[in-house]
Amino acid sequence: MKKRIAVSVSNDLITDQRVRKQCDSLHSAGCELLLLGRLLPGTTAIERPYRVERFSMLFRRKAFFYAELNIRLFFRLLFARFDLLYANDLDTLPANALLSLLRRKPLVYDSHEFFTEVPEIQGRAWVKAIWKLLERTCIARARLVITVNASIARLLRERYGLSEVLVVRNVPDMVPEFQQGPDRSELDLPEGKKILLVQGSGINVDRGVEELISAMAYLSDVLLLIIGRGDALPGLKRQVDEMGIGDRVRFIDRMPYRQMMAYTACADLGLSLDKPSNINYRYSLPNKVFDYIAAGIPVMVSDLVELRRLVEESGVGVIASSHDPQVLAQEIGDVLADEAALSRFRQAAGKAASRLSWSVEYAGALASIRGLLKG
Repeated sequence: MKKRIAVSVSNDLITDQRVRKQCDSLHSAGCELLLLGRLLPGTTAIERPYRVERFSMLFRRKAFFYAELNIRLFFRLLFARFDLLYANDLDTLPANALLSLLRRKPLVYDSHEFFTEVPEIQGRAWVKAIWKLLERTCIARARLVITVNASIARLLRERYGLSEVLVVRNVPDMVPEFQQGPDRSELDLPEGKKILLVQGSGINVDRGVEELISAMAYLSDVLLLIIGRGDALPGLKRQVDEMGIGDRVRFIDRMPYRQMMAYTACADLGLSLDKPSNINYRYSLPNKVFDYIAAGIPVMVSDLVELRRLVEESGVGVIASSHDPQVLAQEIGDVLADEAALSRFRQAAGKAASRLSWSVEYAGALASIRGLLKG
């Protein structure tokens, strides 16, 4: 009989490639899956080879949303048949930890970021204290803890006294098809300009995009694409209007992954400019950087621990020295003008992409989960 795994996540699943890859790997390994997420207004349908359910939530934000989500997860799974629970991020962990206790089933906790240090809860001491208490209490139920990079793994071990936290970086699983992008004309992109790119579902404050837009005032014959969604977008659009550079910056709404990667492959330089304004950002390793590498394009990143390590080890790009718009513009311009360097970075990205395979990256986690299911 197939082993049953219940996977929980708080988003609408459309752009969450990490959860899709988890589930695809588990499904391919012969497990029967139930994936539970959130239904957002206007979202698109999902077709997967396993069961998917999304809750239409009454509340959209903050404490009421998280409480409702965990209550609905708990009662949906209370009498469901499963052999293992898989909680993605802290906002689904309380319900899963309680169910693990009541049903005596193993729990896997996959922390996609250092949740208790996200900027949204900094300066809100009581909110942060509640999340830290929940994580400390619930993580003790997890038989396997996974996270996205070595720095966050270390922080989790130190904070909660864990003996092991498994690192599974969010590398792509479909590399070759992205190396050859479509003609720019197919995507209504200019042929005669260099294209900069920022993409992601979390285009929020302190991601360095405000400074990047300011830098566009000093760059000519360059187009900046900003693809995705995030809290900072309304302000970014106002900034572009106020600067009068609408011909240099183009905003594109989030889209299915394969479609987005077509745009990625057409870019000349992918940027990830998070600031070290909080612990979560300081030790982040954004998904977008792996997408840039998968598409074979050079990268420019801010000087953060994990980003520096990745760029220096793989040779796929450069590290920005500053978020000052004029300095940033100068450094971007220097990279774009150096065709030899761009060619070298593209070659390095192609080699790195062949090594950064999800099937290899997730192999250790899959083996551990199989062990839990046998136990």
